[in-house]
Amino acid sequence: MRMREHDGVITTALTLLLFLSFPAFSYGLLPPRTLLSKLSKGTFLTTRELWFHQTLDHFSPHDHREFAQRYYEFVEYFEISDRPIFLVIGGESELMGIENDYVGVLAKKFGAAIVSVEHRYYGKSSPFDSLETQNLKYLSSKQALFDLAVFRQYYQNSLNAKLNGTKIENSWFVFGGSYAGALSAWFRLKFPHLTCGSLASSAVVLSVYNYTEYDQQVGTSAGAECKAVLQETTQLIEHKLASNGEELKASFNADDLERDGDFMYLVADATALAIQNGTPDKLCNPMVKTKKAGEDLVDAYAKYVKEFFFGTFGFNVQIYDQEYLKKTSINEDSSTRLWWFQVCTEVANFQVAPSNDSIRSSKLDTKYHLDLCRNVFGEGVFPDVDETNLYYGGTNIAGSKIIFSNGSQDPWRHASKQTPSTDLPSYTITCFNCAHCTDLRGCPLFPLTLEGNENYCSSPHAVRKVRLQISKHMELWLSECDAGKSYM
Repeated sequence: MRMREHDGVITTALTLLLFLSFPAFSYGLLPPRTLLSKLSKGTFLTTRELWFHQTLDHFSPHDHREFAQRYYEFVEYFEISDRPIFLVIGGESELMGIENDYVGVLAKKFGAAIVSVEHRYYGKSSPFDSLETQNLKYLSSKQALFDLAVFRQYYQNSLNAKLNGTKIENSWFVFGGSYAGALSAWFRLKFPHLTCGSLASSAVVLSVYNYTEYDQQVGTSAGAECKAVLQETTQLIEHKLASNGEELKASFNADDLERDGDFMYLVADATALAIQNGTPDKLCNPMVKTKKAGEDLVDAYAKYVKEFFFGTFGFNVQIYDQEYLKKTSINEDSSTRLWWFQVCTEVANFQVAPSNDSIRSSKLDTKYHLDLCRNVFGEGVFPDVDETNLYYGGTNIAGSKIIFSNGSQDPWRHASKQTPSTDLPSYTITCFNCAHCTDLRGCPLFPLTLEGNENYCSSPHAVRKVRLQISKHMELWLSECDAGKSYM
């Protein structure tokens, strides 16, 4: 086992360690790095890479190894040295810079600096040269939260050093969306003394084995007519898969997927992407039109997958191949293997088919997911969701000064905190295309519109209304920090 060498970080030869899986998290696939670069072109506030030395294992008093962790900073709106610092958490993909989304608008309003840290193992922040299972033992949400705490202290001390050794304690506020949204909530829960508050956008804080609500929400968001067409399409695909699977997969440019379950996972994800992204018309309009014209639904769906899922979004069909997921070399698709490891070791949230009225194939059951975990990562890899919910609280999270926000059409919202409680406000942005992370990114999720412009949402007023509440909570909590420098 060999630690990765990067920018002066010492390469360390390690004694072979027994595998021990710490928990982590997962929800759905994100566009690959090359596509994100294309979709986000011109939308970054900064792409200048910065580095610092991060502790590999925060839970061992004897292990002093470190790795290079990448981060970014944007200080153009940082008016005076005692203004707030916004920490934007990197999630389950490479972090290529600080995007000019709604956090940038808030930074301008509050005169804040923005810093963003890449999640350990993802992108260029990998501690090891190889992603073999035994090297992934330090990939968990618990380790990631301590990474953020260590970085927060490092950056504050570095800022003070630049100011000739002054001991200013800036007010910090934390942001995250999706998995990073859960991390944002959990950071405030576990380190309330290090942040004035958190925004947890589309934060999947509840861990469950069989997350049937995902498929159910996809159907609801698609609408009754489109849902019925998609269900019929799935049935037709399953029939063709049984009679002439090779020809069917070839029509989808998915010849490499030998396992039928892997192919049907691709089919299901292509549907879910349109809904989760806030672009249901890209899927539903052509499919409903095809049905009404009496044309071939499977051909129409294959066309949608090739043009939109593979074309516009640039998904690589290989990331659905379990044999490809076994690859331990670091490449542009490594995020998928890493994300599945987090799925398989901590929170599950398996997107299984409901027992009835499902859009996705019944092949996507619990057994499929558990078999994938064992096949890709080896025996003994299993998500302990009870331990995860016990540690963080699930939707009964007992933190304070955390804002939860969800889009009404987002399939992940049922695993987020949707009911407000004392000091834990929760908002649902309701509109036709308000989906994943709408409060931060506007509509759709990808590609990003500058400053998360809400005018592309079917109800811009609904987005502005929730953003106003977010800003008010932030103003109150930051003022309370400024008054007494008490984060509690």
